[in-house]
Amino acid sequence: MIEISISRQELVYRGHRFRISTGAAGAGSEEGSGKTPVGLFEVCSRHGLNAPLHTVFRGRIPVGTYPEAAQGEDAVLTRILALEGLEPHNANTRARYIYIHGTSDTERIGTPVSHGCIRLAPQDMLTLFDMVPLGCRVMIT
Repeated sequence: MIEISISRQELVYRGHRFRISTGAAGAGSEEGSGKTPVGLFEVCSRHGLNAPLHTVFRGRIPVGTYPEAAQGEDAVLTRILALEGLEPHNANTRARYIYIHGTSDTERIGTPVSHGCIRLAPQDMLTLFDMVPLGCRVMIT
């Protein structure tokens, strides 16, 4: 099981510890809130297998590489692990497009700055993606 701590800005899986960034607005499941949902989830889809390290995704589709394809945005990079909420209070997680993904904003990893997703440095995301199977459980506290 992947364990994510919002208070520690840390993701732990199989003995590996990764610094992360979660929602700038805090924890919660409200639509459009920019908050990171809490509770039990599972990885419902994986995107980016064999893509280059700095691949930029829009709508889970690779559109090029960073920085050219980022167009000044806070890019979703490297790989995506999409989350499905398994409890009534977080059941909208998939519809909110809450992911574990790589980010171009590596300077702020370790502080809550995302729009609700869990962000990792690109190399950390690559390492995590290679270990995590479809259906893996995720606990966010």
